[in-house]
Amino acid sequence: MAANYSVIEKRLWEAADALRANSKLKSSEYSVPVLGLIFLCYADYKFTKAEKELAKAQASSRRRRTMGKLDYQARGVLYLPDAARFSNLLKLPEGADIGKAINEAMKAIGEENPELDGVLPRTYNRFDNDLLVSLLKSLNFTQELDGLEGDVFGKIYEYFLGEFARSEGQKGGEFFTPTSLVKLIVEIIEPFHGRIFDPACGSGGMFVQSAALVEKRKKVDPNSEISLYGQERVAETLRLCKMNLAVHGLSGLGSIREGNSYYEDIHKCLGKFDFVMANPPFNVNAVDKEKMKADARFKELGLPKADNANYIWIHLFYSALNETGRSGFVMANSASDARGSELEIRQKLIQAGAVDVMVAIGSNFFYTVTLPCTLWFLDRGKAKTARKEKVLFIDARHIYRQVDRAHRDFTDEQIEFLANIVRLYRGELPQITNGSQALLDGSFPNGAYQDVAGLCRVATLTEIEAQGWSLNPGRYVGVAARAIEDFDFAERLEELNEELEVLNVEARELEEQIAENVAALLEGLV
Repeated sequence: MAANYSVIEKRLWEAADALRANSKLKSSEYSVPVLGLIFLCYADYKFTKAEKELAKAQASSRRRRTMGKLDYQARGVLYLPDAARFSNLLKLPEGADIGKAINEAMKAIGEENPELDGVLPRTYNRFDNDLLVSLLKSLNFTQELDGLEGDVFGKIYEYFLGEFARSEGQKGGEFFTPTSLVKLIVEIIEPFHGRIFDPACGSGGMFVQSAALVEKRKKVDPNSEISLYGQERVAETLRLCKMNLAVHGLSGLGSIREGNSYYEDIHKCLGKFDFVMANPPFNVNAVDKEKMKADARFKELGLPKADNANYIWIHLFYSALNETGRSGFVMANSASDARGSELEIRQKLIQAGAVDVMVAIGSNFFYTVTLPCTLWFLDRGKAKTARKEKVLFIDARHIYRQVDRAHRDFTDEQIEFLANIVRLYRGELPQITNGSQALLDGSFPNGAYQDVAGLCRVATLTEIEAQGWSLNPGRYVGVAARAIEDFDFAERLEELNEELEVLNVEARELEEQIAENVAALLEGLV
């Protein structure tokens, strides 16, 4: 019986990280080449498997012919010439130039598979020969995978992405969104078909989880159901994304393009997509709005006056949706209560009936920052439903699994529970495949949606207007009644700090209102 994949990925990471520690390389210099070798190992594993299947089919056929590139591609497998076989690299004699051989292997894959041309790393000549030999041996884990179900290589690649993000600190946050947040977004917007767009696609996690859900629910090849469109500003990150998609057997790499989404509308986005998902950079300043004034993507709601790009992103996501499109994205908490021109944009979104669900997420979900965040869910089609003048608010700050002292995530059960709250709100049947029935029964004993203090509440547009068009879940959900009990001081302090943030926002609003009233009085006296 093969080992559990989580044991394999942990062992592989420890081996690779130990080798890095004994080299002179930084984590940022080491990550892409290591992920490239994982990709190469994966490609060889799939190729070898297909090779055996084709040989078996050939043996039982009366018609004998030479199997070629098209036969492998028909099975969803990258064609590998001999020079690009991981197994052949392992057989290189002592003293061979391993770096050169791996570079040539990567080049050969690109020549045979144009979508990967120029994508795979070719900097292995920077590594010492001994280090490369050790890496090849450490990452040769194909024999351990027999008998394991699911996308094991994809999970290992994803695990390494997360670990590199953790070790690279702030830079890691530029390419990796925690998997449990991605899964929750995907479960709520359910991108089962059509065109999916991520204008800040990073390493492609949104695409990968969308494909996984299609495969899980519809039992079909995701490539036959969804088309992927991405844009990423950083070339190195774009490579990570394309390798990630290829590792998971996803096609359409040509539609993942390099570009700055503020200024470049590479995919002609306006009203084009069925689904938009993203984790954009928060609170970016110094964006040149002059370059964007004539851009049709920002015409409907207008550009914010504030030197902050949060609402530029929000408008971009909204404008890219077709008339029934859904969007799910990560956003800084401050955007939910932002004032001035940002409030005006938010008000237009709410009054258009486009805002569907808001989910407050607790702190420590990201590797790079400890701050909490909010998940926004837009739905262009909601305006034609009974939910047009309603918004569901969920406070998930107290739902999490403590991974270690500094990091949290959601379990699959918790993700399913939160997504099922949304399904009940939409009048849909819940999905029970990850053990969330007990959680669901505890909060919704009648099997239908109801407001639950401290967890969820549906607010009307009138109520939202009374709150100054705030989309902060904490303003609506309230606090669950609790019996007196022992509590964790650090957790309680965090809760109080979050409540203080809300009160501070309200205080600033009162200050602004008082200032406006005083100004009006003084103007009347003149």
